[in-house]
Amino acid sequence: MTSILSPIRARHLPRLVLLALLAGACLLLALPAAAQDADALVGTWLTAPSERGQVHVEITESGGTYSGKIVWMERPNIEDGADAGKPKTDRENPDKKLRDRPIIGLPLVTGFSYDGGGVWSGGKIYDPEKGKTYKCKITLRDDGALDVRGFVGFSMLGRTTRWTPVESAAPASAGN
Repeated sequence: MTSILSPIRARHLPRLVLLALLAGACLLLALPAAAQDADALVGTWLTAPSERGQVHVEITESGGTYSGKIVWMERPNIEDGADAGKPKTDRENPDKKLRDRPIIGLPLVTGFSYDGGGVWSGGKIYDPEKGKTYKCKITLRDDGALDVRGFVGFSMLGRTTRWTPVESAAPASAGN
């Protein structure tokens, strides 16, 4: 019986090798595409409008982890009181030693990993207005914007804001 099956297997061997090579090539081609999807988060993003103004957040990747810092503010200076005109600082930070650091350059989102499907999770977002850090999940929308969801505990207890990609540099007169 072995002698009858051997010629059949030998005849199909070139097809099997070809299929294996094609499958390997597809996997190799898919790896850069997966990395490209993950790096869709890399860039500069404009936060949602608020009474405090908008900011640009620059997100970078290092070792598969994504983090971002504030690089521009619509209103970078304190607007009233004895400190009017001075750059805003991280004055609400629970760590008193960090309260003098400027908001521009402040780490805002940290520690994200790409889950696939346009979703980054496992990170945190810092709210300098409240001095609080929250768990966070970021989702890339079909229109190219980000849904940034900060939450306590699990994501059902949270708030989502929309960030849009920055198309050009911030005006030189508007901070930074």
